[in-house]
Amino acid sequence: MDEAVRQALARWPSVPDCFGWLHLSRRGEWQLPEGPIRHAGLAAFIGRNYEADAGGRWYFQNGPQRVFVNLAYTPIVLRLASPEHLQTHAGLPVETLTEAWLDEEGSLLLGSEHGIGLLDDRDLAAMAAHLVGELEQPDGPVELRWNGLRLPVARIARADVPARFGFVSQPA
Repeated sequence: MDEAVRQALARWPSVPDCFGWLHLSRRGEWQLPEGPIRHAGLAAFIGRNYEADAGGRWYFQNGPQRVFVNLAYTPIVLRLASPEHLQTHAGLPVETLTEAWLDEEGSLLLGSEHGIGLLDDRDLAAMAAHLVGELEQPDGPVELRWNGLRLPVARIARADVPARFGFVSQPA
């Protein structure tokens, strides 16, 4: 969390929370009701001050105010930073993959030290080259082979993702 944010929290501890204003898209873009946030500095500031509360509601700490985020899918979106490296939508490097999941839509979810993340669909074709097995079979075995790692890929229904990974998609 930025130091300026910490100082604002100390000065104004009772500012009401904000809901329904900030969204995280499936591609990891911060969005307001008017559209996506294109200012790189503002997007980076939001990313640095983005975290979850004990109830699994993700928020952006905007000075003394918590701005809760509506999630289009997962609280983290992953991107290929290079052919062999992933990063979060907030620019954090992914060092360790811990699990892999495919949903019924063909979306790939990856667990890391940052939590569960949806792979940006623009990188899905590149990552599909690392998936080995029976992708077309609903129960067919699939494995992710990534940088010397071999992870079994489990199947999951999209509707089950928030409960399975302990986050709230639409905080209120």
